[in-house]
Amino acid sequence: MKREERPKRTKQNSKKSRNKEFARVTYIFVLLFLALMGYLVYFNLVRAQKIVNNPHNERQNNFAQQVVRGNITDKNGVVLAETQTDEAGNESRVYPYGDVFAHVIGYDSSLGKTGLESVENFELLTSNAFFLEKIRNEFQDTKNIGDTVVTTLDAQLQQAAYDALADNKGAVVVLDPATGKILAMVSKPTFDPNQIETEWDYLNSDSDNSPLLNRVTQGAYAPGSTFKIVTALEFMRENPDYANYTYDCQGAITWGDTTIHCFASTVHGLEDLRSSFANSCNSSFANIGLSLNKTSYRQTAEELLFNKKLPSVLDYSKSSFAVDENTGEAEIMMTAMGQGNTLVSPYHMALITSAVANGGTLMRPYLVDKVTNHTGNEISKNVPKSYKKLMTSDEAAQLKEYMRAVVEEGTGMDLNYGSYTVAGKTGTAEYSMDDGEKTHSWFVGFTNVDNPELVISVIIEGYDGNSGAKAVPIAKQILDSYYNR
Repeated sequence: MKREERPKRTKQNSKKSRNKEFARVTYIFVLLFLALMGYLVYFNLVRAQKIVNNPHNERQNNFAQQVVRGNITDKNGVVLAETQTDEAGNESRVYPYGDVFAHVIGYDSSLGKTGLESVENFELLTSNAFFLEKIRNEFQDTKNIGDTVVTTLDAQLQQAAYDALADNKGAVVVLDPATGKILAMVSKPTFDPNQIETEWDYLNSDSDNSPLLNRVTQGAYAPGSTFKIVTALEFMRENPDYANYTYDCQGAITWGDTTIHCFASTVHGLEDLRSSFANSCNSSFANIGLSLNKTSYRQTAEELLFNKKLPSVLDYSKSSFAVDENTGEAEIMMTAMGQGNTLVSPYHMALITSAVANGGTLMRPYLVDKVTNHTGNEISKNVPKSYKKLMTSDEAAQLKEYMRAVVEEGTGMDLNYGSYTVAGKTGTAEYSMDDGEKTHSWFVGFTNVDNPELVISVIIEGYDGNSGAKAVPIAKQILDSYYNR
């Protein structure tokens, strides 16, 4: 009997083994199927729009054959870009404000697309018109009208920033620190997107002015004394008793072979951290730089997004901070006061300032408020989202007070007179050119200090003067226009 049972057990074991193999194969195929479905969902939610927007994607041509490219408007419905069709059915993209919105709205032409014209290409060539209207258009062999992209931009504020910059090379960006909405973005020199095809060769070859460059996001400048925001934050973190800091400024500081002067060799006398910040005292901040832990300093800078990606849908230059454990004393002194090898964009300085104004939290900046169909029915809407906590609320509150002191009693006093309050930081960044010393002039700040409303970042390139005040009156002109309209 035992000899007869053995074959049965062998067959049962063999069957169980085959069942296990089948189960394994089934699990593998199920996992592969789930992975494929997961990727398809990810592709449609995340990647599809980027691929459709790729200028090399031929599907764009198909969309354009079926849909009239939609409008781009400011937050109040003012048209910033539209497609006009003549009697012969020829379409042309028109920009009513000419060069005022050139860099942020961009252009759509046979040469390609830039700015929001590129970023929002999918929405502009998608029509969510009423289905009966689409049916009628199908029978009449008529194109559907593309959706409208409603931006966060304020046309009046944009025009004010454009006018205030006048003939200066430079940039202005204004945003709402509580939401991240970008309200204005101006870069000069600029160009007329209506003439982009006829003027392309000239614009592309003008290396002295680089009119196609969006200086707000793509500019890379020494931050000057605006970087003292970062240095002050690091000093506060390393020294809990920072309120007891004192320094006797004699107009210059010498360490080894390096001598750093305050502006015009001004003797500020005995200062604490607050007055050092308000007076933008180079000597005091160079002294602070010598005391800092280089590794910690770099960590703080990187927490503020130096050497990191920035939240931006537009092309941008990554800011750089070069200090490490091998940095020499002369370089750390220069870095602490905003010179050295540090580079930053006006956009990045606006993000840091926004975090200070918003209790330490940087809201994700955005340019599109919503998308509607051509009759105004809402298709999608963006909402404010937190991006990152750049500093604690206590640190932000202290920096806010230091920035308030800059305007109330320091280098930004010209902004202390008006129907609104301002806190901020001025800055100058000196550099050498063939025709002599030049200065970039900075101002970063925010309005209604106790309940911040606007953040503004201004840079003026190649200023021939020797004062950081060049950017201040421009910021004041923009803010006056906003609050007095």
